[in-house]
Amino acid sequence: MPNARTAHLSRRGLLATGGALGLGAFLAACGDSDSESGGSDSTTPAKASGPWSFKDDRGTTVKLDEVPTKIVAFTGVAAALFDYGIEVKGVFGPTTTKSGKADVQAGDMDVSKLTVFGNVWDQFNVEKYAAFAPQVLITTTFDAAGTLWYVPEASKDKIAKLAPSVAVSVYDRQLTKSLARMWELAESLGGDMKAAKATDAKKRFEAASERLRKAAKARPEIKVLAGSAAETAFYVSGTNLSVDLEYFKALGVNFVEPPESAKKATGGWFETLSWENVDKYPADIIMMDDRTATIQPADITEATWKKLPAVKAGQVISRSPEPILSYDKCVPMVENLAKAIEGAKKAG
Repeated sequence: MPNARTAHLSRRGLLATGGALGLGAFLAACGDSDSESGGSDSTTPAKASGPWSFKDDRGTTVKLDEVPTKIVAFTGVAAALFDYGIEVKGVFGPTTTKSGKADVQAGDMDVSKLTVFGNVWDQFNVEKYAAFAPQVLITTTFDAAGTLWYVPEASKDKIAKLAPSVAVSVYDRQLTKSLARMWELAESLGGDMKAAKATDAKKRFEAASERLRKAAKARPEIKVLAGSAAETAFYVSGTNLSVDLEYFKALGVNFVEPPESAKKATGGWFETLSWENVDKYPADIIMMDDRTATIQPADITEATWKKLPAVKAGQVISRSPEPILSYDKCVPMVENLAKAIEGAKKAG
């Protein structure tokens, strides 16, 4: 949630703690802590040696004398680049769970080999980062201003002085645009985008998208709700602003859409409901936030939740509000929704 713990309680902080892309559980911002712009989509292909440049979604062009190898990135961005053969050595953001296992946003990376500068919201060890001597910092941005995701407000200026930054926007656009930008970034960093792993994943994503389009067209009566759970509240996401939901909506998925007046307090991202009012919107399928900052469906004990038609029908699936922006990692989320719609019973 942007500027959590401030009067803004803002979208940025809400996003970080389970509210990203229209949902929100204030857990991360209130828990552990340690102290469409965009321009043209241009890249300079990486070479074995020589200069590197990349124009990011803030319209900022970063230029270096060589292709960077000491990259520090938000965990989900590092996971996407990993899928394209780019090794990121330092990360910040959700990397390991309290049990020490890899966080869902770490993808296929071996987290034991990573240098972690901060594992939760507002945590970023600047001294450790400086000693690491990064060449570039890469993350996403969730607003039109290009605010760097998971870079703490209090230390952002110190961090900015140590290395240039690149931001890939996931704000108010469809998933395919952000996927394309991450592809371009990976290519500029030396990724082999003609490798079978990359090209096959892209084809699988396109096939999954077509499957979802057909499912939505065949079952227009199926209503889908995107939700997120916290101890004291349930959050219902609006489809605007979220890369995944905007894309699914464009493919024809029929979503529950909270009124703008209800989303006003969260900058248009989501509506906050009490658990007593969790049945406000009828739904046949519920997509639940899969991030570790939120309460997962199996752990929800509220009686009102258990009485929901979609829950009783077993029609609850996971959602990744902060998708890892590689085609490989986005295939399952598209396929899961398509499968759910194809087999759903009218429940809501």
